Amino acid sequence: MLNLSPANRANVNLSKLTALLRVDSINSSRKLIKATTLLFCCLIIVLFLPWTQNIQSNGKVTTLRPEQRPQTINTIIPGRIEKWFVKDGDIVNKGDTILYLSEIKDGYFDPNLIGRTQSQLKNKELSVLSYEDKINSLDTRVDALIDNGQLQLQQAKLKMQQAQLKVKSDSIEFVTAVENNKIAEQQYNRFEKLKQEKLKSQTELEAKKLAFQRTTANQITTQQKYLQSKNDIIDAKLALNSIGAKFRDEVSKAESDKFSALSNMYDAEIDVTKLQTQVVNYSIRNGMYFILAPQDGVVTKILSSGIGETIKEGDAIATIMPSKYDLALETYVQPMDLPLLQKGQSIRIQFDGWPSIVFSGWPNASFGTFGGKILAVDNFANNEGTFRVLVVPDNKDQPWPNKLRVGGGAKTMVMLNDVKVGYELWRLINGFPPDFYASKQIDKKPGK
Repeated sequence: MLNLSPANRANVNLSKLTALLRVDSINSSRKLIKATTLLFCCLIIVLFLPWTQNIQSNGKVTTLRPEQRPQTINTIIPGRIEKWFVKDGDIVNKGDTILYLSEIKDGYFDPNLIGRTQSQLKNKELSVLSYEDKINSLDTRVDALIDNGQLQLQQAKLKMQQAQLKVKSDSIEFVTAVENNKIAEQQYNRFEKLKQEKLKSQTELEAKKLAFQRTTANQITTQQKYLQSKNDIIDAKLALNSIGAKFRDEVSKAESDKFSALSNMYDAEIDVTKLQTQVVNYSIRNGMYFILAPQDGVVTKILSSGIGETIKEGDAIATIMPSKYDLALETYVQPMDLPLLQKGQSIRIQFDGWPSIVFSGWPNASFGTFGGKILAVDNFANNEGTFRVLVVPDNKDQPWPNKLRVGGGAKTMVMLNDVKVGYELWRLINGFPPDFYASKQIDKKPGK
């Protein structure tokens, strides 16, 4: 205890307490007032200094195009690992062999599988040619049947016409015979009356009777011929119908054989197509035993190891990083800040691992930051409720470091309005969002 109470102050030598003498002196009080006044003035001046509003967020380095990002090499077919041609960190070119696999499915064990399949394909192709020849022969047969049938039909029609003409002639002969018979009968009857009157002799009567009997026999003969002619017409019609039915039957049978051959040919063509597909698939499968690099890059990690290890279809065996890529940055902003972002807006970036001195409100005074432009903004939020913003380098600013690697971290600052420091402090205390409004041009219609 210093015992500096008024009762004990008389016993204390104040000349030795230099700090107390300085505080009690009038000069020290004046200096404190001046310092406080100067500090307050500086604070007032700082409140009126310009301040750039910004949105800060975290992000990571990525690539602009999807094929330039790290990718996994997968197997297309299952197999057994026989030999590795690369290791972690190797530089590969497009088409370089990474891994050799051997077959594990029993359906592909035959070393001459493609040759045997090609032989089957040739046999099927010959079968198709045979069916084509058979179809051509059947076409020729059908044409021949059609020609022959048409000739037979013409012949039957001619016979039909002949029979019809014969019926007409026989009918005329029959009518003539009937008339002659009537005349002979009338003459006989007249001669018989004249004989009774003894005007004619018995010899003349018998001659007329004989003539009447001859005309009756001729009538019966001509009637028989007439009926036979009618029967010939019926036979001609039957023959005509028989020839047509036979013609249609033979043509239908030949066409049925043709369609059967066509069906067999189409089946053979389907088999040919299947065998062609199998030959191509077998050839492609043989090329899949060697897994090749899809593009130029660096093998970053081998995911499968061990000679003789069996891998399934679609298993990942290695990851590769393309050697040529265009860097970009993806950062994530809160939904409240999303309306403040626009395509082409400037952004400042602080990459992890690069020393920098950052004054978020005074970007010109910052050191070690790099410029960027907003390329795209996602239209939907991710699982964390933030929106992804894709940023590309600003060509008007200094280029990004060459040693940047995909996946590296970064901090971003989106530059907004220039305001006073005092206003920014007031905004932050009240929790208001930054001031950023897109300028809109109002078209004014000219007055009349």
